[in-house]
Amino acid sequence: MNTEDLQYTARTDELLAIRCQLGEHAAFDELIRKWAPPLRRYVARVVNNHDVSDDIMQEIWISVLRGVAGLRDCSKFRSWLFSIAHRTLMDRLRGQYSISIDNDMALDEIAVEDMEAQHNEARRIVEGGLSSLPLLEREVLTLFYLQELSLVEVASVLALPIGTVKSRLFRARIMLRDQIAH
Repeated sequence: MNTEDLQYTARTDELLAIRCQLGEHAAFDELIRKWAPPLRRYVARVVNNHDVSDDIMQEIWISVLRGVAGLRDCSKFRSWLFSIAHRTLMDRLRGQYSISIDNDMALDEIAVEDMEAQHNEARRIVEGGLSSLPLLEREVLTLFYLQELSLVEVASVLALPIGTVKSRLFRARIMLRDQIAH
């Protein structure tokens, strides 16, 4: 997404959030239509279980409905929404929240050919590697690369310093490369 598209999307989200705060049900329906697919992809990638992800999605939207009236800065709706999703996921998956680190690996670029068939095969391989990563690494890669949140937004969603987000991204890229190589 280019800068203009991001600004337009942020402005549209801000106006929809304000309309929700004013009690317009149609605005909340529009937010759900717009944000349910990316949220569903995020949740599904983190939990790797469609039944659990459906339950978590319901919890997220209930939290959004309850909390939108208290949202102070509607221009930050996107990161606020993903913060709710993150907290809901962590509450639900707290027992599975583990860290696995291997710092001895070198970081290499993962090359993907431009041809459609090779692109699809590479995507399947990356998704397979992503699904086998621990929760912390899978989540940070999903937010940054697949949901296209900025480092600042990811830091806000995860309630972490930006340096920690960068470290997790670095570690997650290494782990993903290792998963794909095997």
